[in-house]
Amino acid sequence: MGLLEAPAPAPCPAIEVDEALNNGWFEDWYQPKIDLKRKCLAGAEALACIRHPGLGLLMPGGYSCGTSAGLARLSEHALRALLVNWSSFDAAGFNLNLAIKLPVRMLLELPIRELVAQHRPASERWPGVILQVNEDDIVRDLKLAREVTNGLRASGVKIAIDDFGAGYSSLASLRELSFVEIKLDGSFVQSCATDATNGAICQTAIDLAHRFSSSAAAKGIESPADLQALIAMGCDFGQGDLISPPMSHEHFLGLLRQRSKPRPQESDVSAAPAAPVGPIDRVA
Repeated sequence: MGLLEAPAPAPCPAIEVDEALNNGWFEDWYQPKIDLKRKCLAGAEALACIRHPGLGLLMPGGYSCGTSAGLARLSEHALRALLVNWSSFDAAGFNLNLAIKLPVRMLLELPIRELVAQHRPASERWPGVILQVNEDDIVRDLKLAREVTNGLRASGVKIAIDDFGAGYSSLASLRELSFVEIKLDGSFVQSCATDATNGAICQTAIDLAHRFSSSAAAKGIESPADLQALIAMGCDFGQGDLISPPMSHEHFLGLLRQRSKPRPQESDVSAAPAAPVGPIDRVA
């Protein structure tokens, strides 16, 4: 799940982005991401949701922007919100790596470097922002993708390859790119503990990420068996409803603040908490 996914099989309502933004219908939601080795909160993926007065809450994939201009304005709004919201999480004691999924063409159409320079946190602790792009999209023009990603890196923007395994890139293609993470497609993550093919694909992707000195993250984790299998494979990060479903910015921030409160046994609470937060306790 990301900022904008391919439309679901059922028709998605076409939302006028200008109307939604002007009326404050967009909400910033986050799905936590954990470090599978340390069993602690490592980051979160930002999601642009709509609280429509007639249709209720619409998650990404449940609505269509309608036009390219609408997509661009929504992408800019979501990226700006993510940069601003990082400071609220940092104030709660959590230095999180925040990621957002953008259509690859937005890397060209939006002034990404200018937006980051204008809205990035002033804190020296800021780890940068991760932009997730689909595997099959970014390898269509490797030369252009390489130029864009290298240019963004100096601005604190890192690239992650999303939905890995669903596209048709080759190992030679990946060598052309500078990326910090491979994110395993959820269709292979599910049943990876019992399906030999899915398990082999996940293991290959994890080994490939490590070969390129990058991290491997699994999305769509729904069962304890799959979670344990991924840990055994050496997967670095995990995300999914088993760990925590998406939640609003206010809810997520509230859980962080609650988790960072001193416990009676703690004598030193100056360091950022290393323990999981909220629903992540299910798998801690």
